[in-house]
Amino acid sequence: MVAVSIPVLWGGNLPETLDFYRTLGYQVTSEMTRPYTYGVVERDGFELHFGPTPKDLPSAEEAHVCCLVLVDEVEGWHTEFKTALRARYGRIPDKGAPRITRFRPGQTRFTVVDPVGNTIIYIQRDEPDVEYGGSKQLEGLARVLDNARILSVMKSDDKAAVRALETGLRRFGADASAEDKARALAMLAELSAAAGDSGEA
Repeated sequence: MVAVSIPVLWGGNLPETLDFYRTLGYQVTSEMTRPYTYGVVERDGFELHFGPTPKDLPSAEEAHVCCLVLVDEVEGWHTEFKTALRARYGRIPDKGAPRITRFRPGQTRFTVVDPVGNTIIYIQRDEPDVEYGGSKQLEGLARVLDNARILSVMKSDDKAAVRALETGLRRFGADASAEDKARALAMLAELSAAAGDSGEA
C-alpha cells in the first residue's frame, strides 16, 4: 500500500490565492466556496490543498503554515517562477506577501510565500545534509560564513544570518583572511539590501 500525505494550507481569499498559483504554472483542479472554501492546485504530479483560513489568528506566515516540495532541478523552478512573477507584477516581489527568495549558484532550495502567507519551500531532492552552526571542517570567520549561509538559505532567517555575521566579524575579523572579510561584508550588504535597510550599518 502506498500512502500519500497532502498538506492543507490556508486559503485566504481563495480566488486570489488560486490565481497566484496559476501564475506559477499550477493547474486549479478544484474550487469550492460553499459550504466552506476549499481549493486544490496541481503540477508535476503533486498537489497543494487550501482550506478555510482560521479567524482571529495571525497571518499564515506568522503561524508558520509551511509545505516542503522536493524537486529534481531546483534552479529551473526558481527561474520559471521568477520569470512568471516578473511578468505578473512587473517586478520580482522579494518583500512581504507574495514574494520569492533569492537564488545563488549552487543553492539547493528557495522559498515562495503566497498572498495568504503560506510558505512553500522548494528543495533539491538530493540536497546534502547541513551542519547547523557551520561546517566543523572550517574555523573562525569561514565557519561563520557557512553558518550565515545556512541560516539565510536553509532557514530563510536573514536576521539571524546578519547577527551571526556581525558577531563573527567582531570575534574573528582581526585574524580572518581578506577574502573571508570581503565575503562577510558582501553578504551583509546583500542581506541589508534585501531587507530594505538604508545601509548605514
